[in-house]
Amino acid sequence: MSTSPSEPAQAHVQLTGVTKRYGGVTALDNVDFACELGSVHAVLGENGAGKSTLIKIMSGVVQPDEGEIRLDGTPTSFSHPAAANAQGIVCIFQELSLLPDLSVADNISIAEPPRRFGLIDRKAQRRRAEDLLARIGCEDVNPMARVRDLPLSRRQMVEIAKALAKDPSVLILDEATSALTSADVDTVFGILRRLREDGISILTISHRMHEIEAIADKCSVFRNGRHIETFAQGARSEGEIVQMMIGREITAHFPPKPPPPEATKPMLQLEKYSWEGKLKSIDLTVGAGEIVGLGGLDGQGQKELLLGLFGVLKGTSGTITVQGKEVTIASPQDAKAAGVDLALIPEDRKTEGLMLPMSIADNLTIASLNRLSRGLFVDQDALTAAVEDGIQRMQIKVGSSSDPVSTLSGGNQQKVVIAKWLMTDPKIILLNDPTRGIDVGTKQEIYRLLRSLAEAGASVIYYSTDYEELIGCCDRVAVMYDGEIVRELKGDEINERNIIASALKMDEAAE
Repeated sequence: MSTSPSEPAQAHVQLTGVTKRYGGVTALDNVDFACELGSVHAVLGENGAGKSTLIKIMSGVVQPDEGEIRLDGTPTSFSHPAAANAQGIVCIFQELSLLPDLSVADNISIAEPPRRFGLIDRKAQRRRAEDLLARIGCEDVNPMARVRDLPLSRRQMVEIAKALAKDPSVLILDEATSALTSADVDTVFGILRRLREDGISILTISHRMHEIEAIADKCSVFRNGRHIETFAQGARSEGEIVQMMIGREITAHFPPKPPPPEATKPMLQLEKYSWEGKLKSIDLTVGAGEIVGLGGLDGQGQKELLLGLFGVLKGTSGTITVQGKEVTIASPQDAKAAGVDLALIPEDRKTEGLMLPMSIADNLTIASLNRLSRGLFVDQDALTAAVEDGIQRMQIKVGSSSDPVSTLSGGNQQKVVIAKWLMTDPKIILLNDPTRGIDVGTKQEIYRLLRSLAEAGASVIYYSTDYEELIGCCDRVAVMYDGEIVRELKGDEINERNIIASALKMDEAAE
């Protein structure tokens, strides 16, 4: 049962009896919730638990079907996000709202640019951007740079600066640190602490428990659209929180690793693989049935390696051998061709993995239409069966497969991306930080899936910014630094100390 989050007189924003339905799916079910000024309130739960719907209602993106919202005790409603912004409620969503072809300064002031004589004051706009970027520790970002030219972590920081430009009294962060480096996360936490001291109410969604422990004052757990409990941070153990989130006990965080084989048949071999100074003469072998992790600090060439192997990058050099045969991969079409059988789970599911306006069924089958066609026509019976199989295999929570994929939670969208590529029956699977922004229950489903795919003979290359995942999931870890593999770890060598030491190229510490 839900507990009362706080007394109404103390609540800055209060939701009472709020319900939201999408077709046959109840996203929020008679939820009571409140947050106070001068507090950091964490919302926890699996993807599909109702967290995203909660913050969309609070920020005016969607309207509740039932229930009431009060602001400082006064009933209110937000017909659109601008109405919520006008009352001081600003949300930073996990999926960025930046316009990639505009400058950083343009994006920060996009809603209300400074004006002079009726025209946009470019100098004032640039000064404003410089001030806000300095406030969040991003003086290295050029306000005149195009957003598309920035790495994902810097784009995320620009999104935070854009939110602060609206002078919020309630700042909502939906996995806003998921794309940030550890140094950037520390910077953001410093900002949040100062905002809390200034009396701002901060609502955060994060699946990184150590971040919740570091910053939150209160926590609320949601499950299946219901508010389960609100408690002071530290009042519940991590095990108790996880059990509340998923409604069952966790028996093992990672599936057991099989003993290393005496000899592994090579599935993929790279020799002197290079690209434009960002990949430097990489030698790497991945065996059939093996999960090889890519470690190291973010931005050391891991993503470029995966993109190059999938044929996205032009001008790569070196040798790629698949199942003993040298191959040329100049495009994604080459990568997924028979005899190569590569699949890539991309970093950003919204922009790289999905077609958001299209249906769940269309997204699931787009990569394997050639397998579902007879001549020039799609076999509708085969397509329907494939969609049902993909939904069941990944346990995707859907109302109808004809619904737009944009209606799904982040975790279920990620499951669609994975299921789409599994339908191509890949022999080599490349994963680019696939659990970013995913809840603990879905993460474990992905861990088990990867191990089962490996046991069936697939080869997996797994890049993750989470060292715990590399340690728990991978049979070997290739640590990268400045575009090179500086060390390969296996067996008992795969531990946090060795990964970090190698990532920093502290060779003497890694021995």
